[in-house]
Amino acid sequence: MVFNTGHWWVHRGKFKAWDLFEYKGQLVDELKLESAFEVAMRTWANWIDQNVNLTKTTVFFRSISPEHKGQNGCYNKTQPITDMSYVTHFSESLTKIVDRTLSKMKVPVRYLNITKLSQHRVDAHPSVYAKKKGQELIKRKLKPPQSISDCSHWCLPGMPDTWNRLLYASLLLDHPIDSPSLSHLVS
Repeated sequence: MVFNTGHWWVHRGKFKAWDLFEYKGQLVDELKLESAFEVAMRTWANWIDQNVNLTKTTVFFRSISPEHKGQNGCYNKTQPITDMSYVTHFSESLTKIVDRTLSKMKVPVRYLNITKLSQHRVDAHPSVYAKKKGQELIKRKLKPPQSISDCSHWCLPGMPDTWNRLLYASLLLDHPIDSPSLSHLVS
């Protein structure tokens, strides 16, 4: 089983992905970001701990993929960021909640941390070449290109393929190729 969560947690206003939370038996429309995320992660962890059969299932959790905002985002970026000290503005508090949640679980979860790997690939987003209503953003000319660049989704082929290769390698490390459960994956 492979799980992940996304940067939609940090969206506010018209981009907020939810209307209400159930929290301590009450419906609330606003909950501090970290509190909401921790409740969600705890709910997920409890479900995994209660329902997963370890003899038949390996559980993976993929970390949050970063966005590239600020300084024109990903607009006109054609090379990866090579500064190894580069860190995006993405909420480190969410990463700490994931780490803390996974460490308290009864079921072992393989953590595929793709965040740092992906932070450097500012060039791997669709930018102004993303489509909305069937037309590339750049051709719509509604706003300056740097303000409409899609710097949260990823191009294919690209980073998601790298994440899948890491998942595949992890599966092979857990279950050697001669294992009957994975023999169909190798041609």
